[in-house]
Amino acid sequence: MTISAPPPAKSKSAITFIFITVVLDMIGFGIIIPVLPQLIETVGQMSLAEAAKMSAWMFAAYAVATFVAGPLMGNLSDRFGRRPLLLIAVAGLGFDYLVHALAPTLGWLFVGRILAGLCGASWVIANAYITDVTEPSERSKYFGMLGAAFGLGFILGPAIGGLLGEFGPRVPFYAAAAISVLNFAFGYFVLPESLPPEKRRAFEWRRANPFAVFGVFATYKGVLPLVAVLALFFFATSVYQAIWTFWGIAKFEWSPAMVGLSLAAFGIVTAVFQGALSGVGAKMFGEARLALIGLGLGAVVLVAYGLVSAPWMVFALMVVHGPEGFVHPMITAILTRLAPEDAQGELQGGLSGITSLAMLFGTVFFGQVFGYFMSGTAPITSPDVVFWVAGGVVAAAALLFMFVMPQALRTKPTAGEAT
Repeated sequence: MTISAPPPAKSKSAITFIFITVVLDMIGFGIIIPVLPQLIETVGQMSLAEAAKMSAWMFAAYAVATFVAGPLMGNLSDRFGRRPLLLIAVAGLGFDYLVHALAPTLGWLFVGRILAGLCGASWVIANAYITDVTEPSERSKYFGMLGAAFGLGFILGPAIGGLLGEFGPRVPFYAAAAISVLNFAFGYFVLPESLPPEKRRAFEWRRANPFAVFGVFATYKGVLPLVAVLALFFFATSVYQAIWTFWGIAKFEWSPAMVGLSLAAFGIVTAVFQGALSGVGAKMFGEARLALIGLGLGAVVLVAYGLVSAPWMVFALMVVHGPEGFVHPMITAILTRLAPEDAQGELQGGLSGITSLAMLFGTVFFGQVFGYFMSGTAPITSPDVVFWVAGGVVAAAALLFMFVMPQALRTKPTAGEAT
């Protein structure tokens, strides 16, 4: 079976295809989140605090694999096109979910996390795809749509996972595998190629080296400082995947269904802000100022999560949390204009590598912080301290952004155009 492509597509229908692909991908990913702690506790026969630390190391394995695979997949997509690489990633995720569902030991769960990281480059390809089919002035809007796809997947995925988790921690993984099969079939029969042959370039191993991403970014003026902002941002916000489920269980005794509901609620907020408001916000405030708003509110809400005393406060804070979703699409849109058109896959692969590395260190760090303050050996026993630490890091990212983008923050966007 060959993965051949239809003629190149440069239309809104192509964006719709990639949007649906990402939604299905994120449903499959979101299904497993509410039950992963329970699966780790069951397979590893360990306490909640121990499972939190183990989960952090599993995510580290995932992030290392993504760090390696992101630049490779991005550069391969610059050579062979976006479509075949996206299909390979989707198929690999389906196999990975089956590994999780059947895993008899913690070692097999680690294998599953590594496979998930290797195939997690679907986001790299999706971002490069959007760059191929949109004008530079429209990219912040459509990167926001990808964020909305993420949010929509998180509305459906965790909610389904929480409900299926009531039948056992392995059941959602089988459902995720089935969704990946559907996603692959959709992409194979419907998704067109976005990168025409005349815009492709030869593959070079040195450019796919994940440790050379800093050199790649240094090639293009102004990229490195913005990448540093994203690295700090993703380091800090990795606190959510590191401990959100464990925090909800420890603080409010949430069930898998309640964890799924909380993630679904945040998915709704993310879909509204990124999907409906990214384009409008970029035109009104400019991409740089909208990113700064997201960074500022992101720092505030992290501190606030550590102060809530009832679940309803968590859901109320999610509305304030929403603008944080502007940060990634706005800064990514700025970065796409700093690299040439034939290097967009490389740029997105490099960004994936850097953000994966930041999330690797962040997830391990915050997982250990949470475990320490829940272990009984710390000066205080609290599930909240970890959020306050993360809030300080996001505040540092906001300050760095103000330093590296002063002109863009001072310039008012012209009518109908983002800075």
